[in-house]
Amino acid sequence: MWQQFVESFLLLAHSFSTRGAWDQAFNLFPFIVLLELPFYVLVVGGMLRYGLRHWRVPVRRLQSPSVSCLITCYSEGDDVRKTISSLVNQRYAGRIQIIPIIDGAIKNSDTLHAALSEAKRWEGTEGRREVTVLPKWQRGGRVSSLNAGLTLATGDVVMALDGDTSFDNDMVENATRHFDDPLVAGVAGNLRVRNQGRNLVTKMQGLEYMLSISGGKTGLSEFNIVNNISGAFGVFRTSLVRHLGGWDAGTAEDLDMTLRIKQYFGRYSGMRIKFEPHAMGHTDAPESWRVFFKQRLRWDGDMYYLFVRKYRFNLRPSLLGWPNFLFTLINGLLMQLVLPYLIVGSLAMLLFIQPLGIVLGTLAFVYLGYLLLLLAYYLVYLATVSERIRLDLSYLPYLPLFPLFAFVTRVHSGYAILVEALTHSHLDSSMAPNWVLRKNKF
Repeated sequence: MWQQFVESFLLLAHSFSTRGAWDQAFNLFPFIVLLELPFYVLVVGGMLRYGLRHWRVPVRRLQSPSVSCLITCYSEGDDVRKTISSLVNQRYAGRIQIIPIIDGAIKNSDTLHAALSEAKRWEGTEGRREVTVLPKWQRGGRVSSLNAGLTLATGDVVMALDGDTSFDNDMVENATRHFDDPLVAGVAGNLRVRNQGRNLVTKMQGLEYMLSISGGKTGLSEFNIVNNISGAFGVFRTSLVRHLGGWDAGTAEDLDMTLRIKQYFGRYSGMRIKFEPHAMGHTDAPESWRVFFKQRLRWDGDMYYLFVRKYRFNLRPSLLGWPNFLFTLINGLLMQLVLPYLIVGSLAMLLFIQPLGIVLGTLAFVYLGYLLLLLAYYLVYLATVSERIRLDLSYLPYLPLFPLFAFVTRVHSGYAILVEALTHSHLDSSMAPNWVLRKNKF
């Protein structure tokens, strides 16, 4: 077997150099060339464009819009103190209204008491900071909390934030500056994994966040095709959120709100969603593989729920505009929903028609190609986007593991999609009670 492994790897390497890289890659796995490589080229091009533009002298702001921060809390306990404190201590000239919404406050008395104590601590100490704790005695889920907080929001800009996420003290300044442009509808904030040094699980998630959020969304933002405004850190024009009727019941409210905003892109030329890499939030990632895969089961299943069930008739160029329609078709439907099955199917076909040694040699060759592509992506990110180069360089030893991590998450994504398609698993989410999730007709 090992002799076959070495021979097949060397044969592929030789044919790669003699027959041409494109032909060989297409013969091995056609979706690499047709789907993933163009995506990487697009994102890298966007990062380079951002890097060249970022060296310009920033324009001085003439206004600082008022901001309402809606912090959704359920079982964070004392962690909510860090979130409130990081918002009170923002270096921002405008007014900041901070509203921690405690969902199921009777059951989550620890979180309620922590929020009330932190609010009292800052009472009267900051003239342009206001902390108002909103207890929701009956649990209604994240969407219910956001809509309850929206009724109290007085800011021109509203932020949807998680109760266990803290922020750099220039976050509000960096996030709100985009709203000086009246055509900007929303801003996706950046996220880093706060507990990335805990173990291998958190380290791989930290690397994933860095590559897909910090790097990926920076590149996509340059072409106005940001794929999602994160639920843990989303920034919106308040008037638009109210025009849309607030957040919608169901699940995956972040992607849902993003798609609802994009429904206007085809009708209003120039309307944009921006990503701000320097508006930084820090969140804790799952610390065990079991919890990690349980989280991804919900995330990947929710994508199927939204793209196939809820918005299947709304994914049209007349609504989304051509750039976002094509990007949603390729990245949202083909890469996220179809590609996991292409990968599994191709691997199964190889195992069926070739000896194990040849299969392993082929996979090693494909792995090496992905690793080189990933290394180039990583270096471009360091040179153009990274604002914490020393921290980001600490991920370099783990880079060889990332293609394997990405492969496993892709395969698991296929399982999550299948579970949602067969069982409607979004109706059994921990994000809200079942009776709330069933309010959505989809």
